[in-house]
Amino acid sequence: MTVLSRFAAFLAIAVLSGCATAPRPVAEGPPVQAAKVKAPLTILISIDGFRADYLDRGDTPAMKALADDGVRAAMRPSFPSLTFPNHYALVTGMRPDHNGIVSNTMEDPQIPGVTFTLSNRDAVTDTRWWSMATPIWSTAEKQGVRAGTMFWPGSEAEIAGVRPTKWAVFDQKKPSNDRVDTLLSWLDETRDAPLGLATLYFDIVDSAGHKYGPDSPEVRKASADVDVAIARLVEGLKARGLYDRTNLIIVADHGMAPLPASQRVVLDDSVDLSKLRYVGLGAIASLYPKPGEEKAVTAALVRPHPHMTCWEKAKIPARLHYGTNRRIGPIVCSAQTGWYITTAASQKKREGEGGEMRDGGAHGFDNADPLMQAVFVAHGPAFKSGKTLPVFDNVDVYPLLAKVIGVKPEKVDGELAPVKAALR
Repeated sequence: MTVLSRFAAFLAIAVLSGCATAPRPVAEGPPVQAAKVKAPLTILISIDGFRADYLDRGDTPAMKALADDGVRAAMRPSFPSLTFPNHYALVTGMRPDHNGIVSNTMEDPQIPGVTFTLSNRDAVTDTRWWSMATPIWSTAEKQGVRAGTMFWPGSEAEIAGVRPTKWAVFDQKKPSNDRVDTLLSWLDETRDAPLGLATLYFDIVDSAGHKYGPDSPEVRKASADVDVAIARLVEGLKARGLYDRTNLIIVADHGMAPLPASQRVVLDDSVDLSKLRYVGLGAIASLYPKPGEEKAVTAALVRPHPHMTCWEKAKIPARLHYGTNRRIGPIVCSAQTGWYITTAASQKKREGEGGEMRDGGAHGFDNADPLMQAVFVAHGPAFKSGKTLPVFDNVDVYPLLAKVIGVKPEKVDGELAPVKAALR
């Protein structure tokens, strides 16, 4: 069976496995002239919350085919294992402590009166939050490699004085296939000056994991949906004569752990909340003692607690590479995997709004936990076939990207050595 027919079969299998979005005919577009395709194309694909072991569940045959014919690994996220910090780590090669996106929710004394959250559109598009590191698309554009970013966190802001040639405002409701079709349309629109780097982002696996838990049928269905989209991308690249020169790198920002409804760490049980304020709750929290209360709050929190560990900022374990950035609070609390830091008031508010406490999933925990490991797949002319790498840090993806697309990298935390064996 040819590679083309294998993908056609895999596409049909994924649909029959219960995918939510039925495939439409692939938007073919005109073939690209050979003279215009000498430079390679690299597409970095993120499947938010796609744990490394999901690849072997049988729900993603197109991805599995790419892995079998290419390179695969389980990838260690950076701490904290949250969405925005790790998406930025992947494309900057800098850990959150250095790239500045230290959490999904954070404050900066140099940006007073503003709390960065995923839903704060003004903050998400504000260059100041992203300026501590330079993403690969900015580096590429500055060195003459055109880039297109489809929903990647950080890509809606101008960073290092440039924007990608193509980018889109995030729309969570946009179906997976439509995201692929938009990217393919960009390739059509830029035939005369082709893109050398593109990114693609899917969030439905993470959403299902949070709501239903990592072992739920809903996560498997969401995984199949994304797999159909990836098969669609492959077919679209082939229809344009681009597949043989395209390097596909599939990653995730983190894994997902089961979160039983009963496993909550209520901060009120450990400290008087009137003596502090907190920024963010969940798997990790930054706490700010009020003036004059530093000693009492610190003493109450850093003592041993069941299911939660708290540190003074300067005493966070070195292995976590976290604690020097000004956006991190004076005290950081990290929940045991499968537990969730909250407050009595937060729980009461949720119950009052009809929010039933039920089993689900979460991430943000210790990045050494295997449940936090993310998928990594690489396939294309730059990569070996049938290769499995040992677990590596996600910041190592950046130097790999720089090598494959042919740009000089910035000085970063990541290293090429752990992933060099993936290259031909």
